[in-house]
Amino acid sequence: MQKEKWMVAGKKADFAAIGKKYGIDQVTARIIRNRDIIEDKTIDKFLNGTLTDLYSPHLMKDMDKLIAILKQKIQEKKFIRIIGDYDIDGIQSTYILLKGISRVGGNVTAAIPDRMKDGYGINESLITKAKEEGMDTIITCDNGIAAIDAIAYAKKLGLTVLVTDHHDIPYIEENGIRTYKESQADAIVNPKQEACGYPFSGICGAVVAFKVIQALYEAFDIEEKEVMDFLENAAFATIGDVMDLQDENRIIVKYGLEQMRQTKNAGLSALMLQKEVAPEKLSAYHIGFVLGPCINASGRLDTAVRSLQLMLADKIKAAALAVELADLNEERKVMTAEGVENAIALIEKEEIAQDSVMVIYLPKLHESLAGIVAGRIREQYNKPVFVLTDAEEGVKGSGRSIENYSMYEEMCKCQELYSKFGGHPMAAGLSLPKENVEKFRKAINANAMLTEEDFIPKILIDVPMPLSYVTKELIKELEILAPFGKGNPKPVFADKNIVVREKRIVGRNRNVLKMTIEDVYKNRYSAVYFGDAEGMMRFLEEKECISIVYYPEINEYMGKEEIQFVISNYC
Repeated sequence: MQKEKWMVAGKKADFAAIGKKYGIDQVTARIIRNRDIIEDKTIDKFLNGTLTDLYSPHLMKDMDKLIAILKQKIQEKKFIRIIGDYDIDGIQSTYILLKGISRVGGNVTAAIPDRMKDGYGINESLITKAKEEGMDTIITCDNGIAAIDAIAYAKKLGLTVLVTDHHDIPYIEENGIRTYKESQADAIVNPKQEACGYPFSGICGAVVAFKVIQALYEAFDIEEKEVMDFLENAAFATIGDVMDLQDENRIIVKYGLEQMRQTKNAGLSALMLQKEVAPEKLSAYHIGFVLGPCINASGRLDTAVRSLQLMLADKIKAAALAVELADLNEERKVMTAEGVENAIALIEKEEIAQDSVMVIYLPKLHESLAGIVAGRIREQYNKPVFVLTDAEEGVKGSGRSIENYSMYEEMCKCQELYSKFGGHPMAAGLSLPKENVEKFRKAINANAMLTEEDFIPKILIDVPMPLSYVTKELIKELEILAPFGKGNPKPVFADKNIVVREKRIVGRNRNVLKMTIEDVYKNRYSAVYFGDAEGMMRFLEEKECISIVYYPEINEYMGKEEIQFVISNYC
């Protein structure tokens, strides 16, 4: 087992008073406080927030300017080209803009970059093609904020350019002073802009697109309830792009999931059917780990246009496309497993694990899988990881980080080594000449100020809670804290002096350990552990009693309900 540090969240509040005021258990009140939800207004919004709590799109800088330009172009019957991106967020953003602009009578088409040929976002070849095909206006989604040169080229060709994005604004830093790069775009809607007064900047590209269409419908006197048809797309992208499930994101996902459970979208229905996801049980987990990867797979191994076609398809076409995307994702899984295996072999051979920042060069890895492989290695070693691979022009790569290492800021310190780069604290992408790979490894490590303490995984426990305190009522109450995900993790509980009375490994892959556990009061309960079941079996042979990190759930079997504890960590 990897060395871990268990810590209890020690945030203080009058939990009894909070519990009484909102009719919740003190445990639930403590969890809410641990999420830094303190004031009455924010607690009420967290527990009872509705769609009326979503912020007005007009609070975003340039929103009214963009809508005025777009409305005029639509009324003048100008040809409009959407340029999206090849991931979940880019596909859902493109879908929202395409359907929304079409609804108000726009002459609109969409283009999604080819990951291998075009790379990320708007570029000169896509702009040239748009101009040759008679386009007057380009509107980006989930990209464009960093495309300074490409947009300058589009303006030179006489195109109107509207940017909708959510990524960080690119900057140059000299002597500790940041100068943000300026774009020639006619209007930019991005909540990350310095002068933007939008109250919550942590939204994804599809939510920005959703807000644009909300304002556009308003400009064309279309009822607001129509724009709510896109709530499920905004929610899907929020989960798929791993946004923090806080503030309005949480409301969008909560109500978007409800909408998806009875979706009218044939593509989404077909994908749920293909992946055997019961619509009534659909959760954020299914979007993140079952359906979302199928949408992403086309952009990785084929063309993301196929995923956009799924969203636009009728029932017959959707069924065939869902099969294709699911098959592509299975292929992607096999290739990813091989990539992880090769990465670990290289780490052990070249002693890369000794570096603070792991730079792994796998020339034959499919470039679209670099980020996934980097994520898997980061999980295993708990260090910042870059995975690099050969591409058409030099070397391309992706990085995945740990909490104490702001990847984008660290990359800025040696930006002279890249031909292209971008990202944020936890993830980044880069292109560089092959001869700079070793220079990059040395430079990124020379600048790293990480200590051994930073590499120890930390388990933050919400409440040390005896198993005997858990009731079915409490488990059902904990559901009001959902949807769970980044920024609103599933609560973490712990108990000690637990004796394992019975245990057996089950599952096709022998990765599930089913147990009967006993607490200090001699109460017995069902428990289950998912992961290295054989490793836990060996550990239990040496220990009389253990401490556990767990989450309680209600297990239904043959019409009977019982409390079951899902163990995530043990020592």
